[in-house]
Amino acid sequence: MKDHLDSILREGVDGGAAPGVVAVVVDREGVRYEGGFGGRVAGGAAPMTPDTVGKIFSMTKALTAAAAMQLVERRALSLDSPAGEVCPDIAAAQVLTGFDDNGEPLTRAPASPVTLRQLLTHTSGYSYHMWDPTLLQWLRKTGSPDISTQQKAALRQPLMFDPGTQWRYGIGVDWAGQLVEAASGMRLENYFAEHLTGPLGMSDTRFDYNDAMFSRAAHLHIRSADGALTPLPVEKSDEREFDEGGGGLKGTMTDYGRFIRMILNDGQLDGTRVLQADTVQTMCSNQIGKLRVLPMQSCVPAVSNDGEFFPGDPKSWGLSFQINEAPGYTGRPAGTLMWAGLANSYYWIDRQNGIGGAYLSQILPFADQASSALFFEMEAAVYSSL
Repeated sequence: MKDHLDSILREGVDGGAAPGVVAVVVDREGVRYEGGFGGRVAGGAAPMTPDTVGKIFSMTKALTAAAAMQLVERRALSLDSPAGEVCPDIAAAQVLTGFDDNGEPLTRAPASPVTLRQLLTHTSGYSYHMWDPTLLQWLRKTGSPDISTQQKAALRQPLMFDPGTQWRYGIGVDWAGQLVEAASGMRLENYFAEHLTGPLGMSDTRFDYNDAMFSRAAHLHIRSADGALTPLPVEKSDEREFDEGGGGLKGTMTDYGRFIRMILNDGQLDGTRVLQADTVQTMCSNQIGKLRVLPMQSCVPAVSNDGEFFPGDPKSWGLSFQINEAPGYTGRPAGTLMWAGLANSYYWIDRQNGIGGAYLSQILPFADQASSALFFEMEAAVYSSL
């Protein structure tokens, strides 16, 4: 496996899939593979290595879901009670029904309250502006900040449909992070350190870089239409008003491999239990019934291309993973979990075979054809070696 994956990743970087990548493959017992190729910044000398730190964006969501489920276990949160009982701003959210002749937003009360289960499954009614032209229109009309600003006001957007009636990718897990803070009385970063990343030994996963992480940080890059990659500067601390549970973490793939192993091991790792086994089973099973994950059609091309993983295959959602409802072309079986981060980082968790992996590149827009293809080529190589 090592020789095969080394060759695939090296050739991918040499072919322009990314300035640099890091990948890890794990099973229940430990690390099966780690490798890094290319550089932390295009044209720079610092190499990508397994301890390279990157912005993992929406790979954060699974950790926030795990934190929320810890509090469900302790009965400090409920999956199906109104989330607005904990965070009143959620109770105040209205459904956006359209715009009047003057372009003013039209809203109404939702048919039912938003719940934590819906926030974790993207069925709450909350959306993301980069894949929702109606929400984008509302932001422009009202002058409201979008979620990339990490301002608390960005959370107070309208619902795009009645809770529980559709699947649409959105800021629900950011709200789940706010529920964690409200129920625990702790800032999300501190909660993670005490109850999740700390116990799991994920010392290089934080919302802010510490000095050691910053010294190993990779740069984000923008891929232009001609394929050229332009690096962006790395800032040590985000200018933010809250810890973004839907996408704010920086981390290493070595650390993320530890999180994957915890899920493979039903909530425990190296003798430390952070979730009960039945909780993990719930997180990893379909929580949206007959609804299905839909393609994400970009309306902000600078941020994202159109995106769908395993196009045409049926996909459901757990708490908070996409679930393949049919075997995938890479060799993954039905029931495999996955998701991704905005800068083209990806992971999968196959509980049937007890294996999973994570892949880091630092490229915008999302759903970069070359980098995502390299991840899936890596995954297919893992299955061919089993």
